[in-house]
Amino acid sequence: MILNDTNTGASHMTSLDLKGTPHLRFNPLTGAWVLVSPHRTQRPWQGQVEQVQREAPPSYDPSCYMCPGNNRAAGAHNPDYRTTFVFDNDYPALLPDTPIADMDLDGLLVAKSEAGICRVLCFSPRHDLTISGMEVTDLRLVVDAWAQQWQDLGERSFVNYVQIFENRGAMMGASNPHPHGQIWASSSIPGEPTKEQAAQRRHLESHGGCLLCQYLSLEETSKKRLVCGNEHFAAMVPFWAVWPFETIVIPRRHPACLPELSAQECDSLADILKRLTAKYDSVFETSFPYSMDFRQRPTDSEPHTEWHMHAHFYPPLLRSATVRKFMVGYEMLATPQRDVTPESAAERLRDSRC
Repeated sequence: MILNDTNTGASHMTSLDLKGTPHLRFNPLTGAWVLVSPHRTQRPWQGQVEQVQREAPPSYDPSCYMCPGNNRAAGAHNPDYRTTFVFDNDYPALLPDTPIADMDLDGLLVAKSEAGICRVLCFSPRHDLTISGMEVTDLRLVVDAWAQQWQDLGERSFVNYVQIFENRGAMMGASNPHPHGQIWASSSIPGEPTKEQAAQRRHLESHGGCLLCQYLSLEETSKKRLVCGNEHFAAMVPFWAVWPFETIVIPRRHPACLPELSAQECDSLADILKRLTAKYDSVFETSFPYSMDFRQRPTDSEPHTEWHMHAHFYPPLLRSATVRKFMVGYEMLATPQRDVTPESAAERLRDSRC
């Protein structure tokens, strides 16, 4: 096994048994470590069991505030849309006209105002679909909408980062099952993208190349954690994964944001999103819950050559469609820990029938 010395950047060999020995894995995108305990997969489970909704929703729900032609919660009326539909969130977490203000009391009580815009993107007029159930041609329209929204919001003078994400399933906090995602544009760069930006910049400066380009090359040589791929994208369970079936989707080229993708790459992104989510559904025999987001360069007018755009999927399910992973105890108080190794999770997803 080749490990990277995080102090010198040198590689060295080790006899570490990744399948049977408790060990720490380093996440080069965030600088964090995760404790992997593969021997614990044999322990009996007596924790909380989730109730999973298996009844298919209708294609149109007259009570849904996202379906075409319906009224939304705040009173606005949806058009009779036929493909995608974008609207400003009726209950936004950020407001564009937030006045500039701050406070700092001895460096201990520190706060500053934050302006922004929150939008909702409905993927389809059909209430009963998920990404895995959509046609690739329809998903391509979603990819185009994401790129257009990133461009539009990022051109605002006060916007420095555009976060595109989806929460799927009630256990992930989705308030409505209608297929949709959110776009939050903020004045500051959020915490997780800030960590990834710093890590990618350090790697570029110390190695003279892209962190994710090099990482993807290693994974495609190993193939142990690859799940699926196509001409322009690869999906894998990252070596440093925290969630049991976490995946990362990486372009084979080096684009920094969605608008930099070619038409062929946009088609490939739609294809791999459908294939990956279908594998999730197949493994757990349910419409799989997850949080997904795209990490892209900031919109602060800097070149950001260090950025390699990618997507993260964070699913909470652990051993079945009813057993959920919680970040409690040692993981809340010390460091993240997982029992299912990234290699075994990737194998289950890769071998799923879909």
